[in-house]
Amino acid sequence: MNLDRQDKRILSELQHDGSTTNLELSEKIGLSPSPCARRVKQLEEAGFIDRKVTLLNASELGLKLTALIQISMDKHTPDRFELFEKEVSQYPEVMECLLITGQSADYQLKVIVTDMETYQEFLLNKITRIKGVSDVHSSFILRQVVNSTELPLNHLKF
Repeated sequence: MNLDRQDKRILSELQHDGSTTNLELSEKIGLSPSPCARRVKQLEEAGFIDRKVTLLNASELGLKLTALIQISMDKHTPDRFELFEKEVSQYPEVMECLLITGQSADYQLKVIVTDMETYQEFLLNKITRIKGVSDVHSSFILRQVVNSTELPLNHLKF
C-alpha cells in the first residue's frame, strides 16, 4: 500500500487521539465518512495501524515510581535470552523490555510500581531470580520531560 497525504493525516489524527470517531476524523481530514472508514480499514489491514489503546494516568492509579533497569546476562546464548524475554514478558510492571547495544548491559527495562518497597520486592523476587541475570543497575525517573506515544511522520513526503 502506498501512503498519500490523506493517509498521513489519518495516521496523525488517530495516533493523537485514538478515540476520534469516524465522523470526527472525516471532518478533520476533509473526506466523507465512508471513504474515510475504508482508508482506516486499509491502513489497519496493511499493518500501519498496529492496535488501538487507552492510555491511563499512572499517577492517579497510585503508580508513582518508574525505574529504568539495565540488566546484564551471564551468557550470550539464544536460550538465555529467550528465557529472560519470556519471563519478563509475564510481569505487568514491565512497560518496556529492550535488547540493547553500546552499553555494558544486555537489556533495559522500564518498570512502573507504586513505591520503592514494591520496587525492591519486584527486583529481588522476580528479576534477580531469572536464570542468567548476572548484573542489575537501576535508575529512577525524577520527572518526565517528554512522554509521547506518537511516532514522527514528517519523513513521509508526498
